[in-house]
Amino acid sequence: MRKLILYLCIITSLTSCRMLNPSFMLRTPANYQFDPTPADTVGILYKIAPNDQLDFRIYTNDGFKLIDITSGGDLNRRQFDNMGNRPYLVEYDGTVKLPILGRTQLSGYTLREAEKLLEDKYAVYYNSPFVVLKITNRRVTIFPGNGSNARVILLENENTTLMEALALAGGISTRGKAHKIKLIRGNPSDPQVFLVDLSKIDGTKDGGIVLQANDIIYVDPTLKISQSILAELTPIIGLITSTLLIYSIFTR
Repeated sequence: MRKLILYLCIITSLTSCRMLNPSFMLRTPANYQFDPTPADTVGILYKIAPNDQLDFRIYTNDGFKLIDITSGGDLNRRQFDNMGNRPYLVEYDGTVKLPILGRTQLSGYTLREAEKLLEDKYAVYYNSPFVVLKITNRRVTIFPGNGSNARVILLENENTTLMEALALAGGISTRGKAHKIKLIRGNPSDPQVFLVDLSKIDGTKDGGIVLQANDIIYVDPTLKISQSILAELTPIIGLITSTLLIYSIFTR
């Protein structure tokens, strides 16, 4: 009987240690060397990449009609809003299939560079073309300290900051550690990882870091050991109780 109880206790201990907080992600060892946060908060100009979706609009006469439409009546405004709603996908090889031009290499260009490139190409067909490009699916992933509240936020502005993104996600959760926010950026196989502390007023500078497409913001959650242990032990304690009850019945 004593051996049985001892065996069950050992299993319980091992199981609860292994299963404690199993949903925690992106852990770093105690001696992990984080990358230094950028010296300034100005974002690097984003370059068009495969799988981006572009909103593409072109006007003649250096955009004269664009000014005329925006100053016109409601009907003209509705027509303007309906223009260019079709997304243009940057394909795996970096090309975009555009009207008249066909497949055009845009990957690796900033928006300004791509607009200038297309204006030069369309100048063969139109008088003083004016091109407007916008990437519509730039996004960041945010884990605010509670996995069930994770969100994907679209970067509608070029200068969206870390603080703004956290606000769009509803802020840091009650379990989140404001002093331990990881900003993960770049190639997933060798990313840059920045550690940001927003628990003090001094951290507002790092909170102004301008985000880039595909950044991951991970707020480390607080360990709730007592609740986790209780949740893991409850079914095991029930099993032990049932085993002891059955054992006592058969040994009477």
